[in-house]
Amino acid sequence: MEASWRWLVVCVLAVSLALAMAEDVCRAPNGKDGAAGKPGRPGRPGLKGERGEPGAPGIRTGIRGLKGDPGEPGHPGKPGKVGYPGPTGPLGDPGTPGPKGIKGNPGNIRDQPRPAFSAVRRNPPAGGNVVIFDTVITNQESPYQSHSGRFLCAVPGYYYFTFQVVSKWDLCLTIVSSSGGQARRSLSFCDTNLRGLFQVVSGGTVLRLQQGDQVWLEKDPAKGRIYQGPEADSVFSGFLIFPSP
Repeated sequence: MEASWRWLVVCVLAVSLALAMAEDVCRAPNGKDGAAGKPGRPGRPGLKGERGEPGAPGIRTGIRGLKGDPGEPGHPGKPGKVGYPGPTGPLGDPGTPGPKGIKGNPGNIRDQPRPAFSAVRRNPPAGGNVVIFDTVITNQESPYQSHSGRFLCAVPGYYYFTFQVVSKWDLCLTIVSSSGGQARRSLSFCDTNLRGLFQVVSGGTVLRLQQGDQVWLEKDPAKGRIYQGPEADSVFSGFLIFPSP
């Protein structure tokens, strides 16, 4: 067995030596480098790289120049917002009176407003404390509203109002006026009737009114029964005495 191994080793060495000798004898010379091939097609763009760190600032080496000439004025800007109003200043001294003006032309009374009314109670609606005089006798410039019993002022000034109301019972009446929606009692009049006969409660007053003010007559809920029939009438009247500013 050992002899067989030795023989095999000798054969391998012999073959190897023969191959080496054959390579030295039969090997061809190395070939030359081939020609460069054509450039390939451009590849796809790669991904965008990360932003690099900012570089160091450059060193200023120039000399500062002289100040330039002023430029042309620019276009005016938009106006600013209006500010809050300032406080009211003190009242100034009175000025020197001017010369007397020329005397004006005489006025014409026909051109002046003359509101006036007079109304009686005939068939007033029931209910409420306002005494309604539903039948108009006079209503110059239509200041009186017969459906509501109220006088509506259209011309500022001083007015005179009067009433005469017939009753067989105790009766209390009040002239009421309103200004700016606020009602105020002007004058009240009362009469006690113990015999159940016709009696007249009357009263009147002068009021200064502004445009939009109202005047009417109210009765006391407990003492407000007014006679209504063909034997006697109750009347409410008013007119402008003179206008005022």
